[in-house]
Amino acid sequence: MRFRLLVVDDEKNIREGLADSLVLEGYEVVTAAEGKEGWDRFEKGDIDLVITDLRMPGMSGEEFQKKINAEYPGLPVIILTGHGTVENAVSAMRNGAYDFITKPPNIDHLTMLVKRALHTRELALKNSSLQAELERQTQFRRMIGSSAPIRRVFDTISRVAPAKASILVTGESGVGKELVADAIHELSPRKGKPLVKVHCAALPESIIESELFGHEKGAFTGAVSRKRGRFELANEGTLFLDEIGEIDQSIQIKLLRVLQEKKFERIGGEETIEVDVRIVAATNKDLKAEVEKGNFREDLYFRLNVVNIHVPPLRERKDDLPLFLSAFLKECAAENGRQVEGFDEKARAAMYGYDWPGNVRELRNCVESAVVMSKGSLIVEADLPPTIRAKSDEKWISIPMGSTMEQAERIIIRDTLGFFSGNKSKTAEALDIGRKTLHRKLFEESGG
Repeated sequence: MRFRLLVVDDEKNIREGLADSLVLEGYEVVTAAEGKEGWDRFEKGDIDLVITDLRMPGMSGEEFQKKINAEYPGLPVIILTGHGTVENAVSAMRNGAYDFITKPPNIDHLTMLVKRALHTRELALKNSSLQAELERQTQFRRMIGSSAPIRRVFDTISRVAPAKASILVTGESGVGKELVADAIHELSPRKGKPLVKVHCAALPESIIESELFGHEKGAFTGAVSRKRGRFELANEGTLFLDEIGEIDQSIQIKLLRVLQEKKFERIGGEETIEVDVRIVAATNKDLKAEVEKGNFREDLYFRLNVVNIHVPPLRERKDDLPLFLSAFLKECAAENGRQVEGFDEKARAAMYGYDWPGNVRELRNCVESAVVMSKGSLIVEADLPPTIRAKSDEKWISIPMGSTMEQAERIIIRDTLGFFSGNKSKTAEALDIGRKTLHRKLFEESGG
């Protein structure tokens, strides 16, 4: 990394002499003849350290240093001062300057100060970067992955979390939509407030209204006391509505009102309750299609879908499988008290070849089952659930290492044709080639 320094001094000889000496040390140097010009140069960007005279016409070095310290805290400023202004230089250090050096400057001493200051600055930046990465990992601690699809999800979460807009998280069952809600809350200004979760599909229609909005004592049979609903409990925090597509239309109307007006009444109550709640909803349904079918209100759909975050299925992010397998193996082995260190080649290949219709949830269950069933330190193919072993038998074609492309193609055609019991139409469809192309290749292979 090449550091960029700014030297500000109204004495041309000192200014240019320092610049020349520092360039010889390998630094990039820009100069200014007084404080205001120095600030203009500084604001153009990418200055790592400032050396400034204390007494200059216009903006003094002390004013310049204070301005930098106020707007760019931590950026090192070294003060140049005459013998008569040492007290001022000490005062500048109290206000945040890194150090001072008297005129005429000793180049060796100044160079040493610059190196030390830049080293300190670099360490601080690295530490800040590490802290930021640690914080990011903490906030996404349960969301595993580094593939491009999941990185896009992480990026969207980071950008929308600080806002107040409602978010609709979509994706197949088992992809981890609830973890997205957790991350959004952790990254938001509401972090210290409640995160309340409602699994709409798990609640009977008869009680979901009470769960969401609460009820007064005696509002209905069994209401023996006042109950606060989830909206009240989530006030100033985040409310996660999982499987939002399952709620009845009568509840959809009331939910829409809360989103629009931010107020509601408990069942059987007259008091209007105002709330400040950030909504994160999730569904594995196509809500737009549900709107077209008349099953979901269009106005509510648009209120919820201000920002959409789609979590990709596991089959679209198989680059993340090694991370999942490592994390789940460690977790499941510890939970079950087993000494299992990994997967053998065939077991790993079988898991890579499977499409995981149940997504991450199915993968974790598979790993836990394999850990329990394993007899040694490595999980073998026989330890895997039957569905995965069956798919492994169906989908894998063995091509010897060192085969040419022509040889590999012949093996693929032969084995696929065998799998479909000689049915050329199904073979051509599976290989995504035309029947004429398949006939030609079979003809060439037969030597015709």
